Amino acid sequence: IASALIGWTQGLPAWMVLTVLMIVTMTLSDVLNNTATTIVAAPVGIQMAQTLGVSPDPFLMAVAVAASSAFLTPIGHKNNTLILGPGGYGFGDYWRMGLPLEIIVVAVSIPAILIFWPL
Repeated sequence: IASALIGWTQGLPAWMVLTVLMIVTMTLSDVLNNTATTIVAAPVGIQMAQTLGVSPDPFLMAVAVAASSAFLTPIGHKNNTLILGPGGYGFGDYWRMGLPLEIIVVAVSIPAILIFWPL
């Protein structure tokens, strides 16, 4: 997986590769719980950092934040599932608020991660 992501992002700066990893991890988190997503994505992030010759710390932080940002589906987090029925929500309702929220998380997290855990 790491090789494929590095191949797709070849020629991009390391911060863009970090952003792609975060988006892929967020997408995975929408269908798996955050623990399983972290177990899958953390080794990928470490391998990507090693391939790029940069510190793995920002990649691991991006995985941690992204794995905890399951806003697009009711199955990504148990709290989303709990409010599905009582709130009268449909599966598609999560996209209306979840997608802008995930965009905000990426837009704020990448600069903050790079400040506190430089590449």
